Amino acid sequence: MADLNIRDNRPLGRFEAYEDGEEVGVIAYFPLAATPAALVAVHTVVERGHEGKGIGGTLVREFYALAAREGVPVVPLCSYAARWARRHPDEAPEAPAETVRAAQEQLKASPRRW
Repeated sequence: MADLNIRDNRPLGRFEAYEDGEEVGVIAYFPLAATPAALVAVHTVVERGHEGKGIGGTLVREFYALAAREGVPVVPLCSYAARWARRHPDEAPEAPAETVRAAQEQLKASPRRW
């Protein structure tokens, strides 16, 4: 896999991976509006033709690293991110139950966006 350029496009709710200038993967996410704060992963996509190169895992790992730098947990509502977190508990601390509930409620309030 070539070097990935990871970009946080927070205004659009996208954590993006680029390879040679081409977008090859993305995590759709939102910052939790409730307190305590969190980053909520809703959907992870790796573009066709780029699957199996570790892009999804790299995106999720970097998303957790971003949250750690910001001092907030990740709520992985995305099934891919949730599976990755279960396989990497040392890099993906579990969010408190009340934070997960708040994230689910915020997602339910605006489902068309995702």
